[in-house]
Amino acid sequence: MNYDIPFNKPFLTGKEVHYISDAVQTGKISGNGKYTKKCQDFFKNTYGFGKCMLTTSCTDALEMAAILINIQPGDEVIMPSYTFVSTANAFVLRGAKIVFIDSQNNHPGMDADLIEDAITGKTKAIVPVHYAGVACNMDKIMALANAYNLFVVEDAAQAIDSYYTFPDGTKKALGTIGHLATFSFHETKNIISGEGGMLVVNDPQFMDRAEIIWEKGTNRSSFFRGEVDKYGWVDVGSSFLPSEIISAFLWAQLENLETIQTKRIQIWQTYYEGLKDWAAQNNISMPHIPTYATNNGHMFYLVFKNTTKRAKAIEKLKSHGILSVFHYLSLHESPFYKNKHDGRQLPLTNHYSNCLLRLPMYYELSVADTNKIIKLLNEVQL
Repeated sequence: MNYDIPFNKPFLTGKEVHYISDAVQTGKISGNGKYTKKCQDFFKNTYGFGKCMLTTSCTDALEMAAILINIQPGDEVIMPSYTFVSTANAFVLRGAKIVFIDSQNNHPGMDADLIEDAITGKTKAIVPVHYAGVACNMDKIMALANAYNLFVVEDAAQAIDSYYTFPDGTKKALGTIGHLATFSFHETKNIISGEGGMLVVNDPQFMDRAEIIWEKGTNRSSFFRGEVDKYGWVDVGSSFLPSEIISAFLWAQLENLETIQTKRIQIWQTYYEGLKDWAAQNNISMPHIPTYATNNGHMFYLVFKNTTKRAKAIEKLKSHGILSVFHYLSLHESPFYKNKHDGRQLPLTNHYSNCLLRLPMYYELSVADTNKIIKLLNEVQL
C-alpha cells in the first residue's frame, strides 16, 4: 500500500550527490579518506567525543565495542529488553549472556534503579540505550560502573545532538559519558547516510586497539602515518569502516545539522501541543523528558492502555493514507532468546511492546500533514 503520509522519508539536503561525485573524483573511495576525516573531526569538535570512527552501521560499532572490552563466553552484559536486536547481538556473538532490565514506568528506556540487583561477579558491562534520543540516568549508571569496575557502552543510535545534565549542572553530549558509545546514521535517524554508524572511544586505553580492529586487525593506519615501516595482522578485526561514498553523503547532512534538528523539534512540539488534551482524556501516555535529559526530536510516540486501543488509532490513520508503526518486540521473549532468559518478568517492557505507537516523523513533514494527523487522532474514541 502506498501512503500519502509515510512513516519516514529520508531527507536530502541537495549536496549529497555533489560530495559523492567529489569523493569519486579524488580517486579514493575505499574509506578513511577526505570525507571520513571531515565527519569524524566534526563530531569530535562539535560534541567533545573522544576518538570518532565511522562504521558501516551502528551494529558494526557495537560489535567493535564488544571486541574492545574483551567479551568472553560466560560474561554477563546488562541492557534493556526494549531495544533493537543489534544491541544484544553484538555481545551474544562474543559469547556473552544478556541480562535484560525492565523499562521505566514513564519512559521505555531502561530503569537504572533495577541495575544493581542484576550485577554479579560475571558482569562485564552495562549498555544503556538512549531510547528516542532521551538520556538514561547516566549519573547513576556511571556510579554503578565505577563501584563494580564495569564498562559502559552507550547505545546512542537515536541520540545524536542529545545531552545529559549531571546533578552539579554539568551538561555533556550523549556519547561522551560511557567508556564507548555507538551511533546510527540509518535512513530513519535524524542524520543519515542510508546505512552507517560510528564508534566513539572515550577511554584512552581503547584508542589504539580500536583503530586496529577497525582496519581488519592490521596496523595499517599507523603505517600510513609513518609510525611503522610496514603493516601486518596484529589483532582480530573486520571491515568496519565505510566507503568514502557513505562518508560524503553523511557530510552533506552534517552541514545541515542545526536546520534539521530545529525542524524536527518543531514537528515534535506541534504533535505534543496538539495531542496532549486528547491523550489526557483517553489515558494515553505522552513522551516524557526527564529534567536531566534533552529532546532531539528523533521520535514522537504515544503509549495506549492496551493493544486494542492502539490498533484503533493505527487503523484510523491508515484509512486516511497515513502510516504509523509500533516499535520493538521484547527481546527477552524473542524466539531466539526466550529460553536463554533467566525467567524474570519484565512487565513494562511488554507493555511498551504491546501499546507504543510511533507517529510519522521526518524533515519534510508539512504543517498541514502534521495537523491532519493530530485532527484524525483527536477524532478517535477510545
